[in-house]
Amino acid sequence: MKKILIILLVLISILGAHCGNSAKKDTLKSVSQADSTGTAELIFKEYEHNFGKVNEGEKLAYVFTFENKGNGNLVIANATTSCGCTVPKFDREPIPPGYEGNLEVVFNTSGYNGMQTKTISVRSNASIPVVVLKITAEVVTNNNN
Repeated sequence: MKKILIILLVLISILGAHCGNSAKKDTLKSVSQADSTGTAELIFKEYEHNFGKVNEGEKLAYVFTFENKGNGNLVIANATTSCGCTVPKFDREPIPPGYEGNLEVVFNTSGYNGMQTKTISVRSNASIPVVVLKITAEVVTNNNN
């Protein structure tokens, strides 16, 4: 598993070299190449978000922000949801210690009514390998069409 991770980091670095050369990307690449030891610690600023009362048919988006508070690079392997109506997008490059990343969740309320709770399971190489996030919304149907 460690060899695969190192190979992926090298490939990401090579492919990333052909993209923009911002200072932050250069720092991320050099740190990810240099630091393959240590333990990542995935800490989200919040673990739940309530959209409140929304109309059926809306697409709701929320960005969960996290930080790697460990001493090794953080790599998110995947993020799965409890429902196909919820789609996660997340940073795929390694997050060095002390850096932040984002995980965006989009919930399509079409076809839903009432109180809705959806979960997002985030799997990574962190000291706690699975973190569960939650979004809620009260979906109301507008029958005045």
